[in-house]
Amino acid sequence: MTPIRMLRPKNILIIKLRHIGDVLLSTPVLHALREAFPEARLTMLVNRGTEGVLAHNPDVNEVLCLEKGAWADQCRFVYRLRERGFDCVIDLTDGDRSAVISFATGAPVRIGFNAEHRWRGLLYSKVAKPRPVDQHRVEYDLCALRALGLDPTRGMPSVSVSEPEEQMVDHWLREQGLTGDHCPPLVLVQPGARYSLKVWPSERFAQLSDRLAERFHCRILLGGDQREREIAEQVARKTHCAPIVVAGRFSLLQYASLVKRCALFVGNDGGAMHIAATVGTPVVALFGPTYPERWGPRGGLTQVIYKGLDCRACYHPSCLRGDDSCMRQITVDEVFEAAGRILDLKGARVVT
Repeated sequence: MTPIRMLRPKNILIIKLRHIGDVLLSTPVLHALREAFPEARLTMLVNRGTEGVLAHNPDVNEVLCLEKGAWADQCRFVYRLRERGFDCVIDLTDGDRSAVISFATGAPVRIGFNAEHRWRGLLYSKVAKPRPVDQHRVEYDLCALRALGLDPTRGMPSVSVSEPEEQMVDHWLREQGLTGDHCPPLVLVQPGARYSLKVWPSERFAQLSDRLAERFHCRILLGGDQREREIAEQVARKTHCAPIVVAGRFSLLQYASLVKRCALFVGNDGGAMHIAATVGTPVVALFGPTYPERWGPRGGLTQVIYKGLDCRACYHPSCLRGDDSCMRQITVDEVFEAAGRILDLKGARVVT
Protein backbone atom coordinates (compact mmCIF):
# COMPACT_ATOMS: atom_id res chain seq x y z
CA MET A 1 0.00 0.00 0.00
CA THR A 2 1.41 3.35 -1.07
CA PRO A 3 1.43 5.72 1.94
CA ILE A 4 -0.63 8.89 1.67
CA ARG A 5 1.59 11.92 1.26
CA MET A 6 0.65 14.40 3.95
CA LEU A 7 2.12 16.36 6.79
CA ARG A 8 2.22 14.66 10.14
CA PRO A 9 -1.43 14.50 11.26
CA LYS A 10 -2.24 16.68 14.24
CA ASN A 11 -5.92 15.94 14.85
CA ILE A 12 -6.90 12.29 14.30
CA LEU A 13 -10.32 10.67 14.67
CA ILE A 14 -10.41 6.89 15.13
CA ILE A 15 -13.82 5.23 14.66
CA LYS A 16 -14.81 1.83 16.07
CA LEU A 17 -18.58 1.38 16.15
CA ARG A 18 -18.69 -2.19 17.40
CA HIS A 19 -18.84 -4.02 20.75
CA ILE A 20 -16.67 -3.99 23.88
CA GLY A 21 -14.27 -6.70 22.71
CA ASP A 22 -13.82 -5.02 19.32
CA VAL A 23 -12.96 -1.69 20.93
CA LEU A 24 -10.49 -3.37 23.27
CA LEU A 25 -8.79 -5.15 20.36
CA SER A 26 -8.35 -1.81 18.59
CA THR A 27 -6.28 -0.24 21.39
CA PRO A 28 -2.96 -1.28 19.77
CA VAL A 29 -3.85 1.14 16.95
CA LEU A 30 -4.10 3.96 19.49
CA HIS A 31 -0.74 3.03 20.97
CA ALA A 32 0.95 2.88 17.57
CA LEU A 33 -0.47 6.28 16.64
CA ARG A 34 0.62 7.80 19.93
CA GLU A 35 4.17 6.52 19.46
CA ALA A 36 4.35 7.74 15.86
CA PHE A 37 2.66 11.12 16.45
CA PRO A 38 3.22 12.02 20.12
CA GLU A 39 1.98 15.59 19.68
CA ALA A 40 -1.22 14.69 17.82
CA ARG A 41 -4.66 14.86 19.40
CA LEU A 42 -6.34 11.45 19.26
CA THR A 43 -10.13 11.27 19.53
CA MET A 44 -11.99 7.97 19.40
CA LEU A 45 -15.63 7.54 18.41
CA VAL A 46 -17.39 4.43 19.75
CA ASN A 47 -20.87 3.12 20.46
CA ARG A 48 -22.34 4.11 23.81
CA GLY A 49 -21.76 1.35 26.35
CA THR A 50 -18.27 0.51 25.08
CA GLU A 51 -16.50 3.71 26.16
CA GLY A 52 -15.50 2.24 29.53
CA VAL A 53 -12.80 0.17 27.83
CA LEU A 54 -10.97 3.40 26.99
CA ALA A 55 -11.30 5.17 30.34
CA HIS A 56 -7.83 6.09 31.66
CA ASN A 57 -6.20 4.97 28.37
CA PRO A 58 -3.06 7.16 28.12
CA ASP A 59 -2.97 7.01 24.32
CA VAL A 60 -6.28 8.78 23.65
CA ASN A 61 -7.17 12.39 24.43
CA GLU A 62 -10.94 12.12 24.17
CA VAL A 63 -13.63 9.47 23.72
CA LEU A 64 -16.91 10.34 22.01
CA CYS A 65 -20.06 8.21 21.93
CA LEU A 66 -22.18 8.06 18.80
CA GLU A 67 -25.66 9.48 19.21
CA LYS A 68 -28.29 7.04 17.90
CA GLY A 69 -31.45 9.01 18.62
CA ALA A 70 -33.57 11.03 16.22
CA TRP A 71 -32.23 11.71 12.74
CA ALA A 72 -31.90 15.43 13.50
CA ASP A 73 -29.81 14.67 16.59
CA GLN A 74 -27.52 12.44 14.58
CA CYS A 75 -27.06 15.13 11.94
CA ARG A 76 -26.18 17.70 14.61
CA PHE A 77 -23.68 15.29 16.11
CA VAL A 78 -21.96 14.74 12.76
CA TYR A 79 -21.94 18.49 12.13
CA ARG A 80 -20.17 19.00 15.46
CA LEU A 81 -17.59 16.42 14.38
CA ARG A 82 -17.02 18.39 11.18
CA GLU A 83 -16.44 21.56 13.19
CA ARG A 84 -13.57 19.89 15.04
CA GLY A 85 -11.39 20.08 11.93
CA PHE A 86 -9.94 16.57 11.88
CA ASP A 87 -7.13 16.21 9.37
CA CYS A 88 -7.17 12.40 9.44
CA VAL A 89 -9.88 9.78 10.08
CA ILE A 90 -9.09 6.10 10.60
CA ASP A 91 -12.25 4.01 10.43
CA LEU A 92 -11.75 0.55 11.97
CA THR A 93 -15.42 -0.43 11.85
CA ASP A 94 -15.91 -2.16 8.49
CA GLY A 95 -19.36 -0.59 8.21
CA ASP A 96 -21.36 1.76 6.00
CA ARG A 97 -22.51 4.12 8.79
CA SER A 98 -18.96 4.79 9.94
CA ALA A 99 -17.83 5.36 6.35
CA VAL A 100 -20.49 8.04 5.91
CA ILE A 101 -19.40 9.67 9.18
CA SER A 102 -15.78 9.57 8.00
CA PHE A 103 -16.68 11.35 4.78
CA ALA A 104 -18.91 13.87 6.58
CA THR A 105 -16.07 15.04 8.83
CA GLY A 106 -14.45 16.67 5.80
CA ALA A 107 -11.03 15.30 6.79
CA PRO A 108 -8.67 15.27 3.78
CA VAL A 109 -7.32 11.83 4.77
CA ARG A 110 -9.90 9.11 5.39
CA ILE A 111 -8.70 5.53 5.78
CA GLY A 112 -11.03 2.57 6.16
CA PHE A 113 -11.71 -1.07 5.33
CA ASN A 114 -13.97 -2.39 2.60
CA ALA A 115 -13.61 -6.17 2.68
CA GLU A 116 -17.12 -6.57 1.23
CA HIS A 117 -16.29 -4.34 -1.79
CA ARG A 118 -19.31 -2.13 -1.13
CA TRP A 119 -20.00 1.44 -2.20
CA ARG A 120 -18.51 2.75 1.02
CA GLY A 121 -15.04 2.37 -0.47
CA LEU A 122 -15.73 5.50 -2.51
CA LEU A 123 -16.01 7.54 0.71
CA TYR A 124 -12.43 6.91 1.79
CA SER A 125 -9.34 8.58 0.38
CA LYS A 126 -7.52 5.27 0.93
CA VAL A 127 -8.95 1.77 1.39
CA ALA A 128 -6.86 -0.34 3.75
CA LYS A 129 -6.03 -3.82 2.48
CA PRO A 130 -4.96 -6.26 5.19
CA ARG A 131 -2.34 -8.91 4.46
CA PRO A 132 -3.31 -11.65 4.74
CA VAL A 133 -7.05 -11.09 5.04
CA ASP A 134 -7.52 -14.07 7.37
CA GLN A 135 -5.58 -12.80 10.38
CA HIS A 136 -6.26 -11.78 13.95
CA ARG A 137 -8.33 -8.63 14.33
CA VAL A 138 -5.51 -6.83 16.12
CA GLU A 139 -3.22 -7.14 13.11
CA TYR A 140 -6.13 -6.51 10.76
CA ASP A 141 -6.79 -3.11 12.38
CA LEU A 142 -3.09 -2.25 12.47
CA CYS A 143 -2.98 -2.63 8.67
CA ALA A 144 -4.93 0.63 8.40
CA LEU A 145 -1.84 2.48 9.60
CA ARG A 146 0.21 1.45 6.59
CA ALA A 147 -1.54 4.19 4.64
CA LEU A 148 0.25 6.66 6.96
CA GLY A 149 3.64 5.06 6.40
CA LEU A 150 3.49 3.04 9.63
CA ASP A 151 3.78 -0.73 9.72
CA PRO A 152 3.34 -2.16 13.22
CA THR A 153 3.06 -5.91 12.76
CA ARG A 154 1.75 -6.98 16.16
CA GLY A 155 0.19 -5.39 19.21
CA MET A 156 -1.26 -6.20 22.59
CA PRO A 157 -4.61 -4.78 23.73
CA SER A 158 -4.58 -2.70 26.90
CA VAL A 159 -7.04 -1.60 29.56
CA SER A 160 -6.28 0.73 32.46
CA VAL A 161 -7.93 0.50 35.89
CA SER A 162 -7.89 3.42 38.32
CA GLU A 163 -7.03 3.28 42.02
CA PRO A 164 -10.65 3.95 43.15
CA GLU A 165 -11.86 1.04 41.03
CA GLU A 166 -9.21 -1.21 42.54
CA GLN A 167 -10.16 -0.09 46.04
CA MET A 168 -13.84 -0.76 45.45
CA VAL A 169 -13.09 -4.34 44.40
CA ASP A 170 -10.74 -4.77 47.37
CA HIS A 171 -13.54 -3.67 49.69
CA TRP A 172 -16.02 -6.08 48.13
CA LEU A 173 -13.60 -9.01 48.36
CA ARG A 174 -13.02 -8.28 52.04
CA GLU A 175 -16.76 -8.18 52.64
CA GLN A 176 -17.10 -11.60 51.00
CA GLY A 177 -14.22 -13.05 52.99
CA LEU A 178 -12.23 -13.64 49.82
CA THR A 179 -8.91 -12.13 50.88
CA GLY A 180 -5.98 -13.39 52.89
CA ASP A 181 -3.42 -16.17 52.66
CA HIS A 182 -5.97 -18.92 53.20
CA CYS A 183 -8.48 -17.62 50.67
CA PRO A 184 -9.40 -20.24 48.03
CA PRO A 185 -8.46 -19.43 44.43
CA LEU A 186 -11.13 -17.51 42.55
CA VAL A 187 -12.44 -18.79 39.22
CA LEU A 188 -14.63 -16.47 37.18
CA VAL A 189 -17.11 -18.34 35.01
CA GLN A 190 -18.85 -16.32 32.29
CA PRO A 191 -21.94 -18.20 31.06
CA GLY A 192 -23.48 -15.46 28.90
CA ALA A 193 -22.64 -13.92 25.53
CA ARG A 194 -24.07 -11.28 23.24
CA TYR A 195 -25.43 -13.86 20.79
CA SER A 196 -27.23 -17.05 21.82
CA LEU A 197 -25.34 -19.13 19.27
CA LYS A 198 -22.09 -18.37 21.13
CA VAL A 199 -23.43 -19.65 24.47
CA TRP A 200 -22.41 -22.99 25.98
CA PRO A 201 -25.39 -24.69 27.71
CA SER A 202 -26.04 -23.37 31.22
CA GLU A 203 -26.29 -26.87 32.72
CA ARG A 204 -22.75 -27.59 31.53
CA PHE A 205 -21.45 -24.42 33.13
CA ALA A 206 -23.13 -25.59 36.33
CA GLN A 207 -21.54 -29.04 36.13
CA LEU A 208 -18.15 -27.50 35.40
CA SER A 209 -18.46 -25.12 38.34
CA ASP A 210 -19.25 -27.96 40.75
CA ARG A 211 -16.39 -30.11 39.49
CA LEU A 212 -13.85 -27.28 39.71
CA ALA A 213 -15.00 -26.32 43.21
CA GLU A 214 -14.83 -29.92 44.38
CA ARG A 215 -11.49 -30.76 42.78
CA PHE A 216 -9.55 -27.55 43.39
CA HIS A 217 -11.34 -26.08 46.41
CA CYS A 218 -11.86 -22.85 44.46
CA ARG A 219 -14.60 -20.25 44.81
CA ILE A 220 -16.70 -19.78 41.70
CA LEU A 221 -17.82 -16.31 40.61
CA LEU A 222 -20.49 -16.09 37.89
CA GLY A 223 -19.81 -13.02 35.79
CA GLY A 224 -21.51 -10.94 33.16
CA ASP A 225 -23.22 -7.59 32.73
CA GLN A 226 -26.75 -6.74 33.84
CA ARG A 227 -28.28 -8.33 30.74
CA GLU A 228 -26.51 -11.60 31.57
CA ARG A 229 -27.54 -11.72 35.21
CA GLU A 230 -30.49 -13.99 34.47
CA ILE A 231 -28.35 -16.70 32.88
CA ALA A 232 -25.79 -16.39 35.69
CA GLU A 233 -28.52 -16.91 38.27
CA GLN A 234 -29.85 -19.81 36.21
CA VAL A 235 -26.43 -21.47 36.37
CA ALA A 236 -26.21 -20.78 40.11
CA ARG A 237 -29.54 -22.53 40.74
CA LYS A 238 -28.23 -25.66 39.03
CA THR A 239 -25.05 -25.92 41.11
CA HIS A 240 -24.23 -27.35 44.52
CA CYS A 241 -21.12 -25.24 45.16
CA ALA A 242 -22.94 -21.98 46.03
CA PRO A 243 -21.22 -19.69 43.51
CA ILE A 244 -21.37 -15.92 43.93
CA VAL A 245 -23.29 -14.17 41.15
CA VAL A 246 -21.40 -11.00 40.26
CA ALA A 247 -23.15 -10.38 36.93
CA GLY A 248 -24.33 -6.78 36.78
CA ARG A 249 -22.68 -5.88 40.07
CA PHE A 250 -19.59 -4.08 38.77
CA SER A 251 -18.74 -1.47 36.18
CA LEU A 252 -16.64 -2.57 33.24
CA LEU A 253 -13.34 -1.49 34.77
CA GLN A 254 -14.29 -2.80 38.21
CA TYR A 255 -14.94 -6.10 36.48
CA ALA A 256 -11.45 -5.88 34.94
CA SER A 257 -10.00 -5.36 38.41
CA LEU A 258 -11.95 -8.35 39.76
CA VAL A 259 -11.00 -10.77 37.00
CA LYS A 260 -7.36 -9.71 37.35
CA ARG A 261 -7.41 -11.22 40.85
CA CYS A 262 -8.81 -14.56 39.65
CA ALA A 263 -6.74 -17.68 39.07
CA LEU A 264 -8.76 -18.53 35.97
CA PHE A 265 -11.45 -17.27 33.61
CA VAL A 266 -13.72 -19.73 31.79
CA GLY A 267 -16.30 -18.42 29.37
CA ASN A 268 -17.74 -17.93 25.93
CA ASP A 269 -16.18 -15.80 23.22
CA GLY A 270 -16.95 -12.17 24.02
CA GLY A 271 -15.81 -8.92 25.56
CA ALA A 272 -15.34 -10.39 29.05
CA MET A 273 -13.00 -13.01 27.65
CA HIS A 274 -10.88 -10.32 25.99
CA ILE A 275 -10.77 -8.25 29.19
CA ALA A 276 -9.61 -11.28 31.20
CA ALA A 277 -6.83 -12.07 28.72
CA THR A 278 -5.76 -8.42 28.52
CA VAL A 279 -5.29 -8.09 32.30
CA GLY A 280 -3.23 -11.30 32.33
CA THR A 281 -5.69 -13.78 33.82
CA PRO A 282 -5.39 -17.33 32.40
CA VAL A 283 -8.30 -18.02 30.05
CA VAL A 284 -10.20 -21.05 28.84
CA ALA A 285 -12.26 -19.71 25.94
CA LEU A 286 -15.16 -21.58 24.34
CA PHE A 287 -15.59 -20.80 20.64
CA GLY A 288 -18.41 -21.84 18.36
CA PRO A 289 -19.51 -19.86 15.27
CA THR A 290 -16.59 -17.42 15.34
CA TYR A 291 -12.99 -18.12 14.37
CA PRO A 292 -10.39 -18.02 17.16
CA GLU A 293 -7.69 -17.28 14.57
CA ARG A 294 -9.37 -13.90 14.12
CA TRP A 295 -10.99 -13.31 17.49
CA GLY A 296 -9.04 -15.39 19.98
CA PRO A 297 -7.89 -13.98 23.35
CA ARG A 298 -4.67 -11.99 23.38
CA GLY A 299 -2.76 -12.22 26.62
CA GLY A 300 -0.80 -14.70 28.68
CA LEU A 301 -1.87 -18.27 29.33
CA THR A 302 -4.87 -19.10 27.12
CA GLN A 303 -6.58 -22.30 26.03
CA VAL A 304 -9.16 -22.18 23.23
CA ILE A 305 -11.67 -24.99 22.74
CA TYR A 306 -13.07 -24.92 19.22
CA LYS A 307 -14.62 -27.62 17.04
CA GLY A 308 -13.84 -25.98 13.72
CA LEU A 309 -17.27 -26.39 12.14
CA ASP A 310 -18.21 -24.24 9.15
CA CYS A 311 -21.01 -22.09 10.57
CA ARG A 312 -21.39 -19.66 7.70
CA ALA A 313 -24.60 -21.28 6.44
CA CYS A 314 -26.49 -21.06 9.72
CA TYR A 315 -24.84 -18.45 11.96
CA HIS A 316 -27.81 -16.08 11.55
CA PRO A 317 -30.61 -16.09 12.43
CA SER A 318 -30.51 -19.61 13.86
CA CYS A 319 -28.35 -22.74 13.95
CA LEU A 320 -29.52 -25.71 11.88
CA ARG A 321 -27.45 -28.34 13.69
CA GLY A 322 -29.59 -28.64 16.83
CA ASP A 323 -27.99 -30.85 19.48
CA ASP A 324 -24.99 -31.29 17.18
CA SER A 325 -24.16 -27.58 17.18
CA CYS A 326 -20.58 -26.37 17.57
CA MET A 327 -21.13 -25.26 21.18
CA ARG A 328 -22.95 -28.46 22.21
CA GLN A 329 -20.08 -30.54 20.84
CA ILE A 330 -17.86 -29.05 23.58
CA THR A 331 -18.03 -31.42 26.53
CA VAL A 332 -17.76 -30.70 30.23
CA ASP A 333 -14.86 -33.17 30.45
CA GLU A 334 -12.66 -31.32 27.97
CA VAL A 335 -13.34 -27.91 29.51
CA PHE A 336 -12.67 -29.32 32.98
CA GLU A 337 -9.40 -30.86 31.79
CA ALA A 338 -8.25 -27.60 30.17
CA ALA A 339 -9.16 -25.62 33.28
CA GLY A 340 -7.50 -28.20 35.51
CA ARG A 341 -4.22 -27.99 33.62
CA ILE A 342 -4.13 -24.24 34.17
CA LEU A 343 -5.08 -24.46 37.83
CA ASP A 344 -2.38 -27.09 38.32
CA LEU A 345 0.15 -24.68 36.82
CA LYS A 346 -1.15 -21.93 39.12
CA GLY A 347 -0.59 -24.19 42.12
CA ALA A 348 -4.23 -24.56 43.14
CA ARG A 349 -4.73 -27.02 45.97
CA VAL A 350 -6.23 -30.29 44.80
CA VAL A 351 -8.84 -31.86 47.09
CA THR A 352 -8.54 -35.63 47.20
